[in-house]
Amino acid sequence: MRATLREVVLTLFLAICIFLAVQITLESCQVEGYSMENSLLDGQRLLVIKANYWFGDPQRGDVIIFHSTQEQGKNLIKRVIALPGEWVEIKNGIVYITDTDGHTFPLDEPYIVGTNGPYPRTQVPDDSYFVLGDNRNHSSDSRKWGWLPGENIIGEAWLCYWPLGDWQLLPDYSYAQE
Repeated sequence: MRATLREVVLTLFLAICIFLAVQITLESCQVEGYSMENSLLDGQRLLVIKANYWFGDPQRGDVIIFHSTQEQGKNLIKRVIALPGEWVEIKNGIVYITDTDGHTFPLDEPYIVGTNGPYPRTQVPDDSYFVLGDNRNHSSDSRKWGWLPGENIIGEAWLCYWPLGDWQLLPDYSYAQE
């Protein structure tokens, strides 16, 4: 009887540990709206890795989930475009980045829908990011509400798991500096 009770307690303990580990490192979210089309569609469900940025910072091209700076209790999804200390400018429909080494380059963005209106050359503050939706004509993003504080970032979108026909790992885009 004692051995069986010990096994039950151990099994419950392990189940609770696994449950807590999953809750701490992963989160599920649903895409709401059209700001990330055609990369992500309204209603898709995503798995977000919260632990991704415990040991490093978001990189240009990452699709991130974050707490809205405008609406309390709402989470949004956008793509990281410019990093802390960099300069960003949009002209003639092209996003230009000047990195912290002073190199200016246009972003090759094969996933975007729509055009970019002009945005004046501005430096991203420390501990903040410039984020945009992939569907630029239908996105409320850093062009409208400003910088995203790093502390608002929840994690990186990693896997689309619903609907089942859309199941896929989300692609990473690395931007080659020209």
